[in-house]
Amino acid sequence: MRNLLIFITKYNAFFLFLIFEIASLIIYVKYNSFQKATFINSTNKVISEFYTRADEVKGYLSLREVNDQLAKENADLRNQLRSSKFLDSVAKHVVNDTIYKQQYEYIDAKVINNSVNKRNNYLTITKGSKDGVAKGMGVITGAGVVGKVVLVGEHISIVQSLLHKDSRFSAMLATNKEIGYLEWGDDLDPHKGLLVDVSNTAQPKIGEMVVTSQLSLFPAGIPIGKVSKLNAKGAGFFLNMEVALSVDFSKLEYVYVINNKLATEQAGLEAQEKKDE
Repeated sequence: MRNLLIFITKYNAFFLFLIFEIASLIIYVKYNSFQKATFINSTNKVISEFYTRADEVKGYLSLREVNDQLAKENADLRNQLRSSKFLDSVAKHVVNDTIYKQQYEYIDAKVINNSVNKRNNYLTITKGSKDGVAKGMGVITGAGVVGKVVLVGEHISIVQSLLHKDSRFSAMLATNKEIGYLEWGDDLDPHKGLLVDVSNTAQPKIGEMVVTSQLSLFPAGIPIGKVSKLNAKGAGFFLNMEVALSVDFSKLEYVYVINNKLATEQAGLEAQEKKDE
């Protein structure tokens, strides 16, 4: 306190000048209509600019909440798609509105870790067994196929990316439905894949869409990419071709885990079939 008094005493002339200057400005503005109007307009402009900037900062800070909500809404919309359901012909004779039963459910999740520059790449997502995620489920984004779940915790899961040497998904040419398998190439390019073992009668074209087939763990028709280069595979009866992937794996933020509600039943029947062979 003593130091403050010494400081004020030392610079009292400056503080008196400052007080008189402020007082004169207030009187000048208050009793002159033009200056008063100019001051008010300038003040309103400054305040308006301040509120605009504050609103922008607030909007930026709430982006994560907005993105989370949008991801959930997108998952809900995907659950309502006709491609997420199967036809129950028995129910058809009871109530027409219930002939389509839910086959695929979509669980939205945020990506919290991701790699694209390794031979075997994985993603970590913020949903686990508590949210209905299980090993073997497919994972997509709005742009296309991402991979499949390989490890599941209560709240966190690990996804084997399509950019993995062991990733192999049933895929087909969108135009003529010729089926093959989508793999990641040996050149480790995160933007390219390979569609292999397609019949040499397929006659694919550059730019043709490649999508998931009905034999995959995904609903049929999920985008994978476009044919970017044609290559004959040896002298056999099959073709392989380069595919420009539709998903930019370096920018993944939100994904959807696909729960095929018939997968367990299908796996059980197929396992039983193998035992009987």
